[in-house]
Order: sequence, then structure tokens, then C-alpha cells
Amino acid sequence: MSTILIKFVQLMLSFTILVLVHELGHYLLARLFRVRVDKFYIFFNPWFSLFKYKPKGSDTEWGIGWLPFGGYCKINGMIDESLDRSIEGTTPQPYEFRSKPAWQRFLIMVAGVVFNFLLAIVIYAGIIYTWGRDELPSARIENGMAFSPVAEYAGFRDGDIILATDGRPADILDAGFMRSVAQAESVQVRREGVDTTLLMPDDLMKRLLLDGRGLMYIRFPFVVGEVVPGKPAERAGLKAGDKLLAIEGRKVDEFRQARAEIHSRRGQVVPMTFERNGEVLDLSVPIDTAGQIGVLTEMDLSKLYQVDHHSYNLIEAVPAGVRLGVTTLKGYVGDMKYVFTPEGASQIGGFGSIGNLFPPVWDWRAFWSMTALLSVILSAMNLLPIPALDGGHIVFLLIEMITRRKMKEQWLIRAQLIGMFLLFALMIYANVKDLVRFL
Repeated sequence: MSTILIKFVQLMLSFTILVLVHELGHYLLARLFRVRVDKFYIFFNPWFSLFKYKPKGSDTEWGIGWLPFGGYCKINGMIDESLDRSIEGTTPQPYEFRSKPAWQRFLIMVAGVVFNFLLAIVIYAGIIYTWGRDELPSARIENGMAFSPVAEYAGFRDGDIILATDGRPADILDAGFMRSVAQAESVQVRREGVDTTLLMPDDLMKRLLLDGRGLMYIRFPFVVGEVVPGKPAERAGLKAGDKLLAIEGRKVDEFRQARAEIHSRRGQVVPMTFERNGEVLDLSVPIDTAGQIGVLTEMDLSKLYQVDHHSYNLIEAVPAGVRLGVTTLKGYVGDMKYVFTPEGASQIGGFGSIGNLFPPVWDWRAFWSMTALLSVILSAMNLLPIPALDGGHIVFLLIEMITRRKMKEQWLIRAQLIGMFLLFALMIYANVKDLVRFL
């Protein structure tokens, strides 16, 4: 199965789960308050549906659409994306959304967001219970980090070992590690054996968003993970676990440097120095005409560094999942302030960008981690006060609850039209940017 197909399948499965749970929140609260639900669809279905079914005696049509821009739960008597104007000028019925008290309508609208956040917590708790949690203090990355030009502007230098951010030890496996560095007031680093503190510029995050090349990456050592049979490395006597120290007597610190040095000597037999089980070996390694020696390098952090593993039982995993969900939500909400800046807008992506977040091989832990993150993002994004999003409906309901006056239905329809136009324009913009990046 190709890499693109694997990522696409993961994206669609994840998106299906997120949409199903989100709309289920609206549906269950609507039924709790005895509101009729006309349709429940995963994905939109303009013109036709891939599947639809209405059980005998049920008010609800269940279906699957073909346009994966979301889903919908068509609640009777509500002005939503269907723009059904048949209720204008008619008397509200007891089973309609508009006939219910404002607090019930508020709970129905906020339920989708709440269900997405609860889903993220359940997934995080499940991940922690199943696989545990790993910690890798950044101080253990003995080769340090390699930094982008924007990071260098902030004072970092290649090889710096990050010790702490704002005085707190940094965990490189924490999903918020990069954010903690970019948004810190100060970062403590070890440079050539000397500990020093760097004061971060106020505009670092904006510069990172505008540059688009990220902040840094780990300077992995070149360690042989697997020797490809029949290739030059096997003939030279290399084995899994061998660590490259030097090429032609020149010290090699990290993987990218090693790769460049090897590629520049394609077609040659080159003396290289390796470390094996504490012993230093000098080997003559042929490099083929493609600039490769025939090894797969080790990228598993747990095999390269001392990683602290923590196991959890079910009782411990639940609060740990809650903490991780809350921390992730706080981090993303904090990042949302950059979405409405020119720098943030330049980084907006569509389905291609989201799909690339998934790994190129099927990994259930990575899949569920990404699904949990997207569920948090979906819950936060849906709270934006934009008509056509849950947040827009929630704002109108809050206004009604404060003023004790309902908005006129014609105004709600106009607001919905504006919101839908903005959302579709944003989706078109994001996906066109993805297409331009791909081409």
C-alpha cells in the first residue's frame, strides 16, 4: 500500500470518528429534550448520498454523504447549514428546536464541542493505559539540536542542548515541547559545556509562522538500525547498532552531516570509524554510485537515548488522560490568536496538510494520538463565534439569554449564509494552498 494511500485511509477513518462523535453529541442532547432530529449524516450529501436509511416509525434519516467537509445533524425547527426556510412564519411545534427554552438549545449546541473534547480525553487515557508514557529530558540529547534561521535569530546555535524553558525542565517527547520553547521568555541551554540563558524575542512565534520551516530538529547520531543484505555495508562488516564516529578521520556528529559526507563520496571506498559495544573499529566501506552504503539508520529514540517509561493502570490512566487533554486544549487555544494574523494565515492548510500529519506506515498509537489532537482542535475551532459554526449559534443563544429576546429568523438565515460563505472560502483557500505546495 502506497504512503499516500495509507495517510488517506488514516485521515478518512479519523475524520469519520470525529464527525460521528461530534454530531452524536448534538443528536443525544436534542433527543434528551424531546427535539425531533430529521437527519443524521456523516459527511455532506449535496445531490446524492452514498447510503441512507430511515427505520420504520423513526423520525430520523441516517446516512453517509460523499463530501468529507464535515457532517450534520438536521434538528427540526433550527436554522442551520441546510437553510431550510419552511419554518418561517409558522407556529413553533413542541418537538421543534425553536420551541425549547434557551438553556436547552444552548446545551444542544455546545454538546458537539463537549463530546469532541471528551473523546480526546478517552483516547488519551486509552493510549496511556495501553502504551504508557515516555519521557526524554532534552538535556539527554547529547548532540544537541539543529536550528532554523529563525531560531538562530533568537540566539540558538547548532549543537545547543536545551535544558529548560522558563526554568522548567523540558521533555522532548512532550507534544508541547516546541511550543514551550517558542513561547518561553527564556530558554536555558548548554553550549560547548557551558550553561547559559537565552532571552526569547517577543516576535519569535510570528517569525516562525511566516518562515514555515519550524524551529529545530534533533541531531540524531548515525547509528545502523539494519544492514541491507547484499549491499556494501554488509560486505564491509557493518552490524546493527554500529555508531558512526568519523569519515576519513573527520568527526561526524549527526545523521544529516553523515549522509551529506557519504553522498559526496559516491563510487569510492572510504575509511570510516565506528563504535561497536564500546570498541572503536576502523572499516573500509564502499559507497555505491547512488551515494549509499546500504543501511537503514536507527530513528527510534528509545534505542538512541535513555527514555524513561511510565506504566499506568486504568485508575491512573483516566486522570492522566484528563490532564493531557486539558494541557493540549490550553496549548491550542493559546495558538489560536495567531490564526488571525497574516503570519498565521500563511500556514493554513487543507486536507493534504492534515493528512501529512499521519505517519507513512500504519501505527495505531500514532493514529490515535493524532485523532485525539484533531478532536481537541475540532472542539476549539467549533467554538469560534462564526455563524455556521457551533460557536456562532452559541453566541446568539447567549445574547438571547442575556437580553431575553430571540433573534428574528430572517436575521439568523442571513448570518448563516455569511458564515457558510466564509467557511467555504477558507476551505477553498486552504486546499488551493495545499495544491500549490504539492505542485
